[in-house]
Amino acid sequence: MKPKRIGIDARLYFQTGVGTYLRNLLHFLPVTAPKNVEFYIYVLPEDRKKILFKDNRFILREVEARWHSLSEQTTLYRVLMQDELDLMHFTYFSFPIFYKKPFIATIHDLTPLLFKTGRASTLNPYWYELKFQIFKKVLSSQIQNAKMIITPSETVKKQIEDVYGKEYTMKILPIHEGVNFELVEAKEDTRLKEIVGRDFFLYVGNFYPHKNVDRLIEAYTMADTKTPLVLTGPDNGFAQKLKKSIPQENKQNIHFVHETSNDDLIYLYKHAKALVNPSLSEGFGLPLVEAAYFGCPVIASDIPVFKELLGDQYSSFDPQDEKDITQKLRSMSSQLQNRNELLQSEAKTLVKKRFSFETMAKETYEIYEQCA
Repeated sequence: MKPKRIGIDARLYFQTGVGTYLRNLLHFLPVTAPKNVEFYIYVLPEDRKKILFKDNRFILREVEARWHSLSEQTTLYRVLMQDELDLMHFTYFSFPIFYKKPFIATIHDLTPLLFKTGRASTLNPYWYELKFQIFKKVLSSQIQNAKMIITPSETVKKQIEDVYGKEYTMKILPIHEGVNFELVEAKEDTRLKEIVGRDFFLYVGNFYPHKNVDRLIEAYTMADTKTPLVLTGPDNGFAQKLKKSIPQENKQNIHFVHETSNDDLIYLYKHAKALVNPSLSEGFGLPLVEAAYFGCPVIASDIPVFKELLGDQYSSFDPQDEKDITQKLRSMSSQLQNRNELLQSEAKTLVKKRFSFETMAKETYEIYEQCA
């Protein structure tokens, strides 16, 4: 009997966010999938030699086609057609629009659509507008033609319904993500102790405009607290712009930490006074779930997706209101650190009960079975 062929777009395998989703999906799929299935994993040439699968059902396919590119519409399309897949899983809101064979899609969020500012791009305004219109067309085509759509939260499902209509409701399935297995298996590294110490406010993520880190920095300077602020994320143009905006008198208390390993993250989560996330828009919120797993208190935006994840188990603020953020920082700064083993155990129990990448992989494969 001919094996069933399922393709998975893994071109963002080593990127943040979607990359974490992909690595966990591909890590747990072998536990779930039967033996008579082959997975065709599409990766970029520069990533090919860095990815190794022990399971011979996973077939790596090198494709020179980056996301949001013309080659995605031509080269990737040709390779997919040659492979004669029973089902294709596009794991990002970018795909060859002429691909009409059965496929499902994971749409992680609608942030680029809902927060169109241009500040997240280095393109000139005219080129940015052209690419934005192409993005809208591709995303609309993906939503219309996918057999099923996976979202990481009920919040993203509702956003799609609000923008594209209720007629897509029945084919949108929210599946929560979990704690990265790479983080769970890592060992705490204390090298950052000499740099950031203990009892600091922690931000984990990137520095795109919708992440609202500029407002967090402004609120932090207003808080006039001795608790340091540690900002972890990629060292790019957005990070450099933020560094230049910090008042001279606050520079010694605000630390940027780039290229953190999972070992570093464990130290940061375990020794932070609180994780602070001021984001204006998210599809999920991995840092919140990770912080809860390690018993780290959370202060974050009162946006719907964070409420969906943690309910009233975190201190919320209006992300548009610097004074509200300042008040929450002052309140947490004045509290004594009290995170014992019982608290960490309860947090782990909560996260394990509600969030699991292994469960996500299992439910994703059930969709493969349904749609292939």
